[in-house]
Amino acid sequence: MKKPGMLFCCMILSGLISGSLVAQEPAVIKIDTDRKIGEINPNIYSSFIEPLYDIVYGRLYDPSSPLTDENGFRKDLIQMTRELKVPVIRWPGGNYVSGYNWKDGIGPKDQRPVRMELAWNAVDKNQMGTDEYARFCNLIGAENFVCINAGTGNVDDARHWVEYCNVEKGTYYSDLRRKYGNEKPYNVKYWALGNEIDGSWQMGYKNVEDYSKFALEAAKLMEWTDKNIKLIASGASDYNADNRWIDWNEYVLQHLIGHIDYISVHRYVERGDNFAEFMAMGRDLDQKIGIVKGQIEKTLVKSGSKRPVYISFDEWSGGGDDLSASLMVAQHLNAFIRNADIVKMANFTLLTTLIGYSPDGDFKNALYHSFYLFSNNCVGNALSVYTNCEKYNTKLFNDVPYLDVTAVFNEAEKMLIVNIVNRHETKIIPTDIILQTGEFMGDAVVNEVNGKSITAKNTNKEQNVSTNTKELKVKGNTIHYEFPAHSFTQLMLQIK
Repeated sequence: MKKPGMLFCCMILSGLISGSLVAQEPAVIKIDTDRKIGEINPNIYSSFIEPLYDIVYGRLYDPSSPLTDENGFRKDLIQMTRELKVPVIRWPGGNYVSGYNWKDGIGPKDQRPVRMELAWNAVDKNQMGTDEYARFCNLIGAENFVCINAGTGNVDDARHWVEYCNVEKGTYYSDLRRKYGNEKPYNVKYWALGNEIDGSWQMGYKNVEDYSKFALEAAKLMEWTDKNIKLIASGASDYNADNRWIDWNEYVLQHLIGHIDYISVHRYVERGDNFAEFMAMGRDLDQKIGIVKGQIEKTLVKSGSKRPVYISFDEWSGGGDDLSASLMVAQHLNAFIRNADIVKMANFTLLTTLIGYSPDGDFKNALYHSFYLFSNNCVGNALSVYTNCEKYNTKLFNDVPYLDVTAVFNEAEKMLIVNIVNRHETKIIPTDIILQTGEFMGDAVVNEVNGKSITAKNTNKEQNVSTNTKELKVKGNTIHYEFPAHSFTQLMLQIK
């Protein structure tokens, strides 16, 4: 071979090798256990129940099923909900509550009125009311979170509901509860001052001025009835193109600060045109949380109020029940962990869709697996994480990192939990995880939620989306790991 040809060949070969090395350069995750964001409130693993379609009547409450207990509740659902460690249940709505009279749902079941239910175009027989919800929450080990009717309801309805639930005895509504067989008060701690009242789809829709007046008076009377309750204002949910939702929150906070403990955020992500677009919607969650957090901080400083206000992200979902939706569940929980200093409550919509339903017996659907890993393992302090990886652009968001990462440090157990969603549909992402304080020790536990395709779903006969668990030998302060395409991986690492 002639020398010029050899030189040219070497240059090409050198370029190929160099290009290959660049393509294989690993992503980097850096974690410092001293960089704490805040303690994670377990209430971010809560859920929500609303009687629409067969969500309550059928999946949760079904006296005709051989799988129900003496109360009419599905025993398989109760058991699997306990496994998920759901700490709080928000009920009874949702859009439903804006036309609901809670007094219809108490007393002998055969004497309860049958009503037209306008929110979901149904007939409501009122077989699941206050006492039944309280009983169900007790069975699964969860606290009650009641949403009042701020649409067609009034402040008397609200204060009387608190009296029925929380006053021990000696008043009309507390004694009525006792008459119906429930001597001990339910001591409901969390009370929402209405649901999505900024939405024109809501029965009893109000403009922000009228809502704030109503909520202020309701809050006053409810607290006079029980000073120990926590109140959640109805934040914006109508995310219109002109971003007027920001103005709604601003006004509500200005007029209710000092009287509330949370403001709600509701957000349902859309699946978009493709997998990449859908996965990028995880960025929207941090954006919405960041804006509301800034509004809270501004209002607290301006008002001088010493009563803290947090975010209750009390309606959200995965957008389906396949693997893609499971990854979106993981991204939501990552967002709540990343904002652990301000998000102190979150309620998945709906409890019964976290668990696969079958008349023959419930099963673990795709969403169950991701939610379970977070609710069972991610306790402690959220950590600020540095991530450097390949990024991509979508119609709505630029520079979306393919890896969505959070870290949680359980100081008592010296356990570091790292949660990683690989948003790439086809690509494995090699990654170096660097611990900047201390060293890894022992064997790490790796939990991976995945399936053969992004549309994989589970049935009561097939687990096409599952959690694969394995051990990984670790030492020193660096781990190299390759995160599979379209996956959620949780690393559980002992450190010293």
